[in-house]
Amino acid sequence: MIDGEYAPSPTQWVRDQVAQIEASGDTASVSIHGKFVVLLTMRGRSTGLVRKVPLIRVEEGGQYAVIGSRGGAPDDPKWVANLRANPDITVQDGTAVLPMRAREVHGAERDEWWDRCVAMFSDFAEYATKTTRVFPVFVLEPR
Repeated sequence: MIDGEYAPSPTQWVRDQVAQIEASGDTASVSIHGKFVVLLTMRGRSTGLVRKVPLIRVEEGGQYAVIGSRGGAPDDPKWVANLRANPDITVQDGTAVLPMRAREVHGAERDEWWDRCVAMFSDFAEYATKTTRVFPVFVLEPR
């Protein structure tokens, strides 16, 4: 569990989705473009406050993958820096809350997870055409 003061996202849709998940106790209560999500809870890199973000659910064998696409924006979403600085997080999938550790992947492992993520949410491939940035890919593993 990640304890401490919670700092809601400055982004309205993220705040709304987190509030809905917390009210229902279930990530199935929201979606992103019709796809299931998981809720990541982490510690903020610079503030130390608790941060929460819903992301597309990509799961394989008890591991999850998340992509820092930010819709193809030229810079990484803020949560990427948080995971790099504080990789011990929790992941809520449905009603289950799981202690996980985030690990950024590269090379062939990144390619494998990228393909899984694009198969789940094809918009990732479209987002990649909007920028020269290589999207960070993290695998979330049980700890």
